[in-house]
Amino acid sequence: MANETMKKFGYPGSLIREYDHWVLLLRPAQVTLGSLVLAAKSEATAYGELPAEAFAEQQRAIRDIESALGAVVAPEKMNYLMLMMVDRHVHFHVFPRYEGVRTFENAQFADHGWPGPPALGQVANVSDPTMKKLQAVIIANLC
Repeated sequence: MANETMKKFGYPGSLIREYDHWVLLLRPAQVTLGSLVLAAKSEATAYGELPAEAFAEQQRAIRDIESALGAVVAPEKMNYLMLMMVDRHVHFHVFPRYEGVRTFENAQFADHGWPGPPALGQVANVSDPTMKKLQAVIIANLC
């Protein structure tokens, strides 16, 4: 069953991949091209509450993320932010980071915070068809 944090980030419509303990979601607000959310499927509200199996599986999810986004976005760095101030369940915001812009489906995606922290308040205005295409391309590039 989906927790509230998963639903907030569009689950199941935004699903990239489902694991035993995690879901990988396309983040509705694209801070940088390929912004994702890696959310625990449990009701845990503290990282340390997750079972050991979730930590082991997280390594696989990170490999999948970095492989797929490497092919789609070619980031220079990856940022994983665990904020959990508004959405209480364990989750990470995943931001591919790059200098300049990336183009996808004729849309330009700047990394407004480069080389500092991600500019969370500056998101790209992305159409639904472009989001669906981005979701499909990331899925196609998973390990």
